[in-house]
Amino acid sequence: MPHPERLMVIVLFDRVDLLDISGPPEVFALLQREMDAPCGYQVLLAAESLEPVTTAAGVRVLPDIRLSSLQHQAIDTLIVPGSVNTDAQGRVQALADPAVVQWVQTLAGQSRRVASVCVGAHILAAAGLLSGKEATTHWSTAAQLAQDHPDIRVDADRIYIQQGRIWTGAGLTTCLDLALALVAEDFGNTLATRVARQLVMFLRRPGGQSQFSVMLEPLSSTRRMDKLRQYIAEHLGQPLSMPDLAEQMHVSDRQLARIFKTELGMTPAAYLEAARVEAARQQLEATDAPLERVAQTCGFNTSDTLQRAFRRQLGTTPGQYRSRFRTPTE
Repeated sequence: MPHPERLMVIVLFDRVDLLDISGPPEVFALLQREMDAPCGYQVLLAAESLEPVTTAAGVRVLPDIRLSSLQHQAIDTLIVPGSVNTDAQGRVQALADPAVVQWVQTLAGQSRRVASVCVGAHILAAAGLLSGKEATTHWSTAAQLAQDHPDIRVDADRIYIQQGRIWTGAGLTTCLDLALALVAEDFGNTLATRVARQLVMFLRRPGGQSQFSVMLEPLSSTRRMDKLRQYIAEHLGQPLSMPDLAEQMHVSDRQLARIFKTELGMTPAAYLEAARVEAARQQLEATDAPLERVAQTCGFNTSDTLQRAFRRQLGTTPGQYRSRFRTPTE
């Protein structure tokens, strides 16, 4: 028996990330393949005009419909992708074109649910849709989202977050995770799992999140901090107390704490743990070393300490992480 038609609108604009707009339709198309009757999803790419839109990948995409033509239409799901600008130092900034923000604000009122993909969360935030809510976005712009919108509780360690009818997703390939979650909400876990199998991916990644490959961010703004971070990376197996680090920078313990807070937005202790988890993560991917050895070489001393740090940082265990991400040797 056919399901009621669901209008799925993906907002399209210049310099949009290509995967943000192509990933969800692939999930919905595979859903249809797994069903005996029409699933009811009708996917439309909507832009301000019908002229080709050039994505950040340089691929041109043709819109299906003008945004203005959707006014007063009932929309099931409004999907908002994102776009970024990168400066000469490689720093990434999410963009939120005022015209796009205005359209999202308008169409959100006609939509049963609204979902942002990757840095599309910045557009939802600018449209006032995330005020007072918890949200996620791509790890590289999470600090920007928190700074620009202090009324939003930003959690950069989640694949996606649902707050009522508003969904936010991390980036880039996690657009597939978000789309699978939407399918699961509409049709249940069984069908969503079958679609995930077609995509050769998990229905839910271990740990509830997993921007596992995130390197330590943000970039330092001073050469002095860069040197200290390099020193830390080269001496992770040592105790590295606050006085040790302060001595490296020729400052007091209190000044060191202020520098870390200003430049990296975290305490020295939090940075050290994140750096050690990152080093352990790389060893777990590349070697079969016992957990005790990994813990010792990364400065955790015991595997129990490593386990606790992994759960705090990544929401999973070292064993689970290795079983999924270990790169087999030839």
